[in-house]
Amino acid sequence: MANSFGQIFRLTTWGESHGGGVGVIVDGCPPRLELSEADIQPDLDRRRPGQSKIVSPRKESDRVEILSGVFEGKTLGTPISMWVKNEDARPEAYAEMETKFRPSHADYTYFAKFGTRDWRGGGRTSARETIGRVAAGAIAKKVLRQRFGVEIIAYVKQVQRIVAEVDPETVQAKDIEGNIVRCPDQAAAAQMIQLIEEMRKAGDSVGGIVEGVARAVPPGWGEPVFDRLEADLGKAMLSLPASKGFDIGSGFAGILMTGTQHNDPFRADGGKVYTKTNHSGGVQGGISNGQTIYFRVAFKPVATVMHEQETVDVKLQNTTLKARGRHDPCVLPRAVPMVEAMTALVLVDHALRHQAQCGS
Repeated sequence: MANSFGQIFRLTTWGESHGGGVGVIVDGCPPRLELSEADIQPDLDRRRPGQSKIVSPRKESDRVEILSGVFEGKTLGTPISMWVKNEDARPEAYAEMETKFRPSHADYTYFAKFGTRDWRGGGRTSARETIGRVAAGAIAKKVLRQRFGVEIIAYVKQVQRIVAEVDPETVQAKDIEGNIVRCPDQAAAAQMIQLIEEMRKAGDSVGGIVEGVARAVPPGWGEPVFDRLEADLGKAMLSLPASKGFDIGSGFAGILMTGTQHNDPFRADGGKVYTKTNHSGGVQGGISNGQTIYFRVAFKPVATVMHEQETVDVKLQNTTLKARGRHDPCVLPRAVPMVEAMTALVLVDHALRHQAQCGS
């Protein structure tokens, strides 16, 4: 089972949704970085359930504890171990799922692969696994910010058919955090919140798009041919629960343009190269070109809905199932810090790989 991610800056997550807790081990973090729980907790607070009326009501404080790798407030260069205790686990709400597979969840596929599974809230397949990613991503963001001047943000770009107008070059974190759906377009945000509330009351769910942005990434990061920067970003985003699509720069919309329209003309100013447009999304030939990196991740409607649905049981007999428990009517607001984390983890790993190979 693939539980680790990255080559130089490498993390391994562990734990199940309704077990004792979840956590992560981070290896390869540079030494002498000032680090405490206070650097990590804000992103976990943005990811945790129970934070607003449009997310899962599960009550978890998600307080992180650093167990190793930090001494006298600074990283040692040794593995950093962190964990979060599960405080509000209610496995009894999932008793029926012990023998029945939830539609569009990983219940059946895990059973088909391993012959066993943790049916309590999906176990390791639950989005609760992403606590470890977000904790590790907070460290990665600090390394990128302090050592390379890179800024990473993400926001909700679209919920179903409601599309926000956002400029990835100028959007600010304060605008993103200005509402509970994490959309910087306040007018669109109000419509999104209303729609998600309607879905929650109807026992249904809705999906959409999170846009990720990385600014001030220097040119040269990326490892062609197989570890192209956009390829690793795509793998990172598609490893997130409920993700179903990834595109970067002009993405699929680029097919509507001609080559002349799509090309990003190069210019030079003061010894620095830039492009007049950025249809490439900051990556060309699998390597960053110094422009803003921006991309989109599509998330499906949450698979758990409060309606009876057809399914099969562990004996492969046809049956029905009506889900219970506490669930998000829309994953997007809590997916924002997850997208930021995975972006940071890809970029910090490529930054360190670039330094190792090229010395700068």
